[in-house]
Amino acid sequence: MKVTSYAGDMKVLDVNSKSCVLAEECIEASANFGIGKTSITSRCCTSNLCNSQPAPEPSKSNPNGKKCFYCDGQKCTNTLSCEGNQDYCISTTVNAGSQKVTMKGCASKIMCSTQTTQAAGALGSDISCCQGNLCNSASSTSVGLLLLVAPLVSLVTLS
Repeated sequence: MKVTSYAGDMKVLDVNSKSCVLAEECIEASANFGIGKTSITSRCCTSNLCNSQPAPEPSKSNPNGKKCFYCDGQKCTNTLSCEGNQDYCISTTVNAGSQKVTMKGCASKIMCSTQTTQAAGALGSDISCCQGNLCNSASSTSVGLLLLVAPLVSLVTLS
């Protein structure tokens, strides 16, 4: 499995891991929060010691026509064009010390799974996903770039 995170166009995280997993944990997924995005790629196999090859690099994704709100600074009224397999709008809450911060953006369906991400704290708590364009409402919040990347690192420890 490879977890890759970007702040803008700059790669800020590139973590590879190898282990034994259940078939449903072999995923391709991504989440885009406007100023930061994370992709998860995996290469799975079923024979002994077959995982010698690294997981593939995330593929370059094209806009898919879906639009969601995202937060930039104090406002969440910006619109984001979703890419590739990001077919849901997502809203989640992350603990930043004693403050709760809301993040919004585009996500793959698997990123909305409580089993995959919420249990690990990978995308925070109170994850809410919806499928209509701009369905993740535009209420005002604040978000820090570090908060977009740091919670996703914990997803790697789940594997």
